[in-house]
Amino acid sequence: MEGYHAIYESAADTTKQQERHYYLLSELQNLVKALPSSFQQRLSYTMLSDLALALIDGTVFEIARGLLDIQHLTEKNLYNQRQKLHTEHRMLKQEMVRKHKEALQSCKTHNLAVLRSAQQRELENLEQRVKDEQRMMDEKIVLELDQKVVDQQNTLEKAGVPGFYITTNSQVDGYTYLQAKPHVKELTLQMNLFELILKLQQKEAQPGRCLP
Repeated sequence: MEGYHAIYESAADTTKQQERHYYLLSELQNLVKALPSSFQQRLSYTMLSDLALALIDGTVFEIARGLLDIQHLTEKNLYNQRQKLHTEHRMLKQEMVRKHKEALQSCKTHNLAVLRSAQQRELENLEQRVKDEQRMMDEKIVLELDQKVVDQQNTLEKAGVPGFYITTNSQVDGYTYLQAKPHVKELTLQMNLFELILKLQQKEAQPGRCLP
C-alpha cells in the first residue's frame, strides 16, 4: 500500500512539473514575441524549453534578481567614485584660479609676463593631471564592469541556465552588463535570455497571481 502511495505521489509530482514546464515555456514564447525578429530566430524552441526547465524550481529567478541587485550596486558605486573625482578636479581648478588671481593682483608690473607664463604652465600641468586621472578612472570602470559580466555569465552557467558561458571578448564600450545594448555578438543571446528571465520573474512576483 505504501508503495502504491509513493508511486502515486511521484506521478503527481511529475505531472505538476510538466504543467509548470508547459506554463513557463508558454510565457517565454509570449515574451519572445516582443523581441525583434532577428533575436527571435536565435531563441529556438529547444532553447526556450531548456530555459523553462531551468526555471521550474525558482532558484534561477532568485539568482538573476541577486545578480541584478549586485549590478545596480556596482553601477551606483562607480558613478559615485567618478562624481567624487569630478568634484575634486573642479575644486582644484577653482583653487588654482583663486591663487592665480591673487598672485596677479600683488605682482609688480615688470614681473607680470613671467608670472603669467608660469601660471599658464601650472594650469596646463593641472589639466593634464585631470585628463590622466579621468582616463584611469574610466579604465577602472571598464575593467570592473567587464568583470561583472564574467561573474554573471559564470554564475548562470553554473546554475545550468542554457546559453550562458564566459565570453573572451565581453567589452561593450565600458558598459558590459547583460542588460546593456549589445555591441558584441557573443553577448546578444545571453542578454536577451537574461532579460526574459527578469521579465518572467517580475510577472510571477505579481500579487494575487495564481501559478501552476
